[in-house]
Amino acid sequence: MRHYEIVILVHPDQSEHVPAMIDRYRNLVEGSGGAIHRLEDWGRRQLAYMIAKVYKAHYVLMNIECDGEALSELNRMFKFSDAVIRTLVIRKDNAVMAASPLAKSREEEHSNSTSDGESQVQAGNISDNKSNESNAGASADTANSINSEDVKSSDGDTTVVGDDASEKVVDEEAP
Repeated sequence: MRHYEIVILVHPDQSEHVPAMIDRYRNLVEGSGGAIHRLEDWGRRQLAYMIAKVYKAHYVLMNIECDGEALSELNRMFKFSDAVIRTLVIRKDNAVMAASPLAKSREEEHSNSTSDGESQVQAGNISDNKSNESNAGASADTANSINSEDVKSSDGDTTVVGDDASEKVVDEEAP
């Protein structure tokens, strides 16, 4: 049997049916002698571009081990389901059982939100609520958060703001 990683995008109007869909897929794989090594329900997420006239979809990640016949049946089920708007099936060399980076970040967020009511400021990050409110259309990922060590003033006119990936130079005298 081979190992596969499957990502399923479900229409957002059908999100309440996702647990039943997962059970059907699990029964098919396990009924054919296969195994599910990892199953993650990522919930509704923003799409990079519009698919089937929607901008959001419910994501499900599965790492399975099954034979070709079971995989063909799964693909047939995906194809004829009106709720499934896109699928991705990748053959893997080994079983993947570790949590995905998205699942790890969600676990960290969950553990931080359930702390004893302590301040949620981490690693010296400063969250500017006023700038977040002014950027109401911006997502939480693009909200302004600046590490105090990243801000340096070289001369009176230029402020250098850097992060791990790149540095931006903001000229305060620009027209």
